[in-house]
Amino acid sequence: MTYRSPFGIIIALALCLGSAAPVVAQNGPLRLEITEGVIEPLPFAVPDFVAENGAAGDHAKNIARVVASDLAGTGLFREIPASAHVGRVDSFDAPVSYPDWKAVNAQALITGAVSASGDRIVVKFRLFDIYSGQQMGEGLQFAGTPQSWRRMAHKVADAVYSRITGEGSYFDSRVVFVSESGPKNERAKRLAVMDYDGANVQFLTDSRSLVLAPRFSPTGDRILYTSYVSGFPKIYLMDVASVQARALADQPGTMTFAPRFAPDGRTVVYSLEQGGNSDLYIVDTATGSSTRLTNAPSIETAPDYSPDGRSIVFESDRSGTQQIYVMPAGGGEARRISNGPGRYSTPVWSPRGDMIAFTKQHQGRFHIGVMRVDGSEERLLTASFLDEGPTWSPNGRVIMFARETSGAAGQSSLYSVDITGRNLRPVPTNGAASDPAWSPLLP
Repeated sequence: MTYRSPFGIIIALALCLGSAAPVVAQNGPLRLEITEGVIEPLPFAVPDFVAENGAAGDHAKNIARVVASDLAGTGLFREIPASAHVGRVDSFDAPVSYPDWKAVNAQALITGAVSASGDRIVVKFRLFDIYSGQQMGEGLQFAGTPQSWRRMAHKVADAVYSRITGEGSYFDSRVVFVSESGPKNERAKRLAVMDYDGANVQFLTDSRSLVLAPRFSPTGDRILYTSYVSGFPKIYLMDVASVQARALADQPGTMTFAPRFAPDGRTVVYSLEQGGNSDLYIVDTATGSSTRLTNAPSIETAPDYSPDGRSIVFESDRSGTQQIYVMPAGGGEARRISNGPGRYSTPVWSPRGDMIAFTKQHQGRFHIGVMRVDGSEERLLTASFLDEGPTWSPNGRVIMFARETSGAAGQSSLYSVDITGRNLRPVPTNGAASDPAWSPLLP
């Protein structure tokens, strides 16, 4: 079966990717259990992919490095460096010498090959379980333009990750964020989009007006954001392909902000301020018809839909301080789910539907945390001078957020952390960055 994505990659599937029951066993199939306990990273080897012709040399090496970086960056896998390899892979079709890879304690081996001709490159790979001496599944092959080589590398890493863990993947995705420049008291901000690992940055707006809080649509083809181009905060909807934007829910005498798409991609929930009061509304992106969801003297903001579209989580100070509430998607009685000390804000529902991420301020520190949807099992994952604005990876295992340093020279940068809190990593950006929002997996 073959499939051509709108991003110029053809995917040939020799076998559908199945989920794997988790555990690593020397005498059984290679599987990795992901639990809340201490995880010993699974050692793997990725020799440079075989260049099947002269034009593929750089791509073969670079693709293997991106695959290794993706897997090692999860904290679940540990790469065995090339300097320790005993075995060699000079041909994609050559049999694997399992003893050579056992000798360096590799449990998984990824081999691949790349061919290049004109404006097309083809990447193929295989995954081997070293201790059972077996190939894991059949091969996958990707074809695309030379410019799409990083996407093909991410797709290889996604397939390996899913086969070993049995979970959904997240490497072939993008992040929209606010790129910042200039001094802290006069910072210029513009929308930008990049690969999840910081590569391939593209700017979507200029820096003539302040922009905030971009959010991807469920299909990744549109972006919601707040702009001050009119002098007041207004919601805008941008088409990613054309980079054309239009105002949404534009009502005279009001300010609109904090928008989020519903799972249907047609409805948007947002906060509207009028006469000093802020409430939640929804708007149909096709018709422009708006409906009010809350009517309270408190500040209601930062709404987000549950994955099934039935509920909305939001932030409110109706109890006297910022707390997190959940209500039906059509409005109605809300129940408070945050119960710990401190103030809670920016709640975001996990794509899995089982957890809510949030920002917490307590005793002069800011934290990124997670809790169950009923408010139980609260767990703080980070702590710093200012951590805020969590966003979930497509598989619900990793959270990206913005961290700002203190002082007059302080600036904001992006970090990611897994839901155990053990794998905190900076996300490389060229300059200051804030307000990240993860896309779904690319098609």
